[in-house]
Amino acid sequence: MKQVKGLFMNVFKTYQAGSLRFISSKKLVFHEFGEPAKVVNVVEEELLKVMSTEVVVKMLVAPVNPADINTIQGVYPIKPTLPAVPGFEGVGEVVEVGSDVSSLAVGDHVIPDTQHLGTWRNYGKFNHDVLMKVPKDIALTEISGITSNPCTAYRMLKDYNSLSPGDVVIQNGANSACGQNVIQIARHWGLKTINIVRNRDDIDKLKSYLKSLGADYVFTEEELRNISRDASIPKPKLALNCVGGNSATNLLRTLVSKGVMVTYGGMSREPVQIPTSAFIFKDITLRGHWMTRWQKENKESAERKSMMNELTEMMRTGKLAAPAHKFVTLKNFQEALMNTMSIQGKSGVKYYIDFRQ
Repeated sequence: MKQVKGLFMNVFKTYQAGSLRFISSKKLVFHEFGEPAKVVNVVEEELLKVMSTEVVVKMLVAPVNPADINTIQGVYPIKPTLPAVPGFEGVGEVVEVGSDVSSLAVGDHVIPDTQHLGTWRNYGKFNHDVLMKVPKDIALTEISGITSNPCTAYRMLKDYNSLSPGDVVIQNGANSACGQNVIQIARHWGLKTINIVRNRDDIDKLKSYLKSLGADYVFTEEELRNISRDASIPKPKLALNCVGGNSATNLLRTLVSKGVMVTYGGMSREPVQIPTSAFIFKDITLRGHWMTRWQKENKESAERKSMMNELTEMMRTGKLAAPAHKFVTLKNFQEALMNTMSIQGKSGVKYYIDFRQ
């Protein structure tokens, strides 16, 4: 009996007098910037009584993104005060609200509405205004990552060139989480996509999977070199680059005159190099997209609300699915860190930390 009682108290300690008084939780923490496998550890913390404007959130699921890895390494533009809890994204359930909180209620599902909340923890105590209420009828894998990859894909397709149904978009890194969102949103809007991926042993399986999401064309990086000479392949007006290096250069060569290339990542860690002729003879435009900046500049805008409404409705109706994924627990979080850090782009799954287990 004592053993059972002790186990219960270690997982969820609570002293009640009309409300929760204190919770013992586990979280991932790094005290210095560096390689995630070396600097991230599991620690326990006790959450004291909630203040009047605070809420306690039981985290359910949190994605592991490249931006999370770069933040731990100290190379991402956003550098949290140390020690810090990693995790830009996630979805949780409100389990307690402060006396002055009217925008949220116990049982609501919420996601971060700030630049760095620190979601990799069982429970968290947050001020209510850094959280956004989201529908409870959407799968956790979809809604937990809505503010990064779906929003990034949405904005890049919408903001950088005037596209109409039937127009063509080309992208590299098409099997990435963002790339899969690009395919699905483009299909929903009537756009065609040319999708470039790195060659691998199961390339036919990957091509079939991307086409099942709505991809019109799927080519390897090697096959990309021949696209510009193939008259049967339509010319894209917009290129989306998350790789850099030669891949970006070859991507740009496929664009129509006055086409636009948007760079939002650099997985190859090689610079984007553009031929002078692309500027002179094709009047190509180069742009860059960082979703964090857009969110900060448009936090209260009607455009952001419209985007979130459209994306959640697509998720609800099955038109926008999360990428192939794998759940890990706090006990085996290292697996997620090591595989998300890979620059090969071939892991095949997106990792989520599952706090329900």
